[in-house]
Amino acid sequence: MTEIIRHDACQKESFPGGATYQTLVGDDEGSTPVRCGIQTSPPGYATPEHAHPYMEVLTVLSGTGEAWAEDRPGPIDLVPGMTLVFRAGQGHGFRVTGDAPLVTYGVHASSDRIVEIRDGRDQSSGMTSGASGPSPTR
Repeated sequence: MTEIIRHDACQKESFPGGATYQTLVGDDEGSTPVRCGIQTSPPGYATPEHAHPYMEVLTVLSGTGEAWAEDRPGPIDLVPGMTLVFRAGQGHGFRVTGDAPLVTYGVHASSDRIVEIRDGRDQSSGMTSGASGPSPTR
């Protein structure tokens, strides 16, 4: 059966630092093999370096930012129309660089969203080292 999901009907979860996350596919019961959602991050928002024990696919829908990944020597400019694929266990993070929110669509190749914080570089996300569970994606 085809399921139609209306984004405006999906609840927004607030993250410390002002970002919001809307889970579009997936639930706490793990009823789907993936979790998909839209994160809206305000200007100045940043995540700490983190990783997931599964692949994550991140598409930039609007806004601008800068990402970092442990296999890259420098920052990656984030602009609409690009997709990044992070392998399982790969450290990464991002920050908003523009005056408008950064809106991303993320696909987590897992029924649960699991976040492993690698450092406490930026606490604007409200997460600390060792935290896991629902948290800013990327």
